[in-house]
Amino acid sequence: MTRAEIEREVRAWIAEGVDAPADDARFERLALALFRLQVECGAAYRRWCAALGRDPATVKSWREIPAVPTGAFKEARLAIFPPSATIRTFRTSGSTTELRGALELDDLSLYDASLEATFGAFICPERRRLRFLVLAPSADQAPDSSLSYMFSRAAAVMGTPDSEFLVDAHGWDPERAIAVLRGARQAVVLAGTAFAFVHLLDRLAERGESLALPAGTRVMETGGFKGRARELSREQLHGGIAERLGVPRARIVNQYGMCELASQFYEPSLRTGVASDVKFVPPWVRTRVVDPVTQADVPVGAGGVLAHFDLANVGSVLAVLTSDQGECAAGGFRVFGRLRGAEARGCSLAADALLGGP
Repeated sequence: MTRAEIEREVRAWIAEGVDAPADDARFERLALALFRLQVECGAAYRRWCAALGRDPATVKSWREIPAVPTGAFKEARLAIFPPSATIRTFRTSGSTTELRGALELDDLSLYDASLEATFGAFICPERRRLRFLVLAPSADQAPDSSLSYMFSRAAAVMGTPDSEFLVDAHGWDPERAIAVLRGARQAVVLAGTAFAFVHLLDRLAERGESLALPAGTRVMETGGFKGRARELSREQLHGGIAERLGVPRARIVNQYGMCELASQFYEPSLRTGVASDVKFVPPWVRTRVVDPVTQADVPVGAGGVLAHFDLANVGSVLAVLTSDQGECAAGGFRVFGRLRGAEARGCSLAADALLGGP
């Protein structure tokens, strides 16, 4: 299959929505075709597969496709198109090292399709426009941030004209942000990194103030709970949001995503009305939980490292091995946190520094 043929089929699958059948045979066929294309056109990935002894001619299952560790995105160019064709580059953010991973894109149509399908289904399932209030910079302010791009794209497609980004490249004005939230009269989408919410909650606590955001409001937080300043548990963060912002826990959704992937994973809490910590896997993605050394699947019920296989990652590599620990769960997977010793990086660290962390 050509790249254009693969993209056409993946785009059609995404258009069917997150409730489309998982269709293992369909995924297998497209994943193997994409794997062959990426080995043929990607020199770095071809060398990686050769080093592991994986020949596309003998790989018969998507589970045999070699996953590239996220660290490789810092060391090699993994795009399958010429550098001159790049129209957007997303970089890993908040790294404690100078070298940052990069995902280069020569076409945003599949990226946008996956983003809109999942964000819409799990954050705006009513399919009506809502006001977005975002605790992060816009894509104009942070052009290499995949998170800022996601927020900006979602706000443009699903938001109302009075949507606002309450943080810019220079930081934020907490008094103004709190005033905007206090003045909300209709349901909003309040979105940001976990540590952006920590800073907001800290400000409210300092003032001895709690808000009652309008009924129907939903919160989307993303990133880990560890930062330079301190560590919060999920229960502490969501409990604080419920207490200080007046948003029920079943309307607080954690999103799990990464710069190296085109697709994201959301909890279904808003769709089901029941708080959940399980991340839903879209039909065009597969997630394995593997041994970090052998990359073999761990037994059911055991923890391991997450490896994602994303058909929307046409222009780079579809198989990405993370440094995140997790386990399989009914309907998706759970995330436990970073592997011990893994590099501390991610959206939350960037937000922690931007919003005033030490």
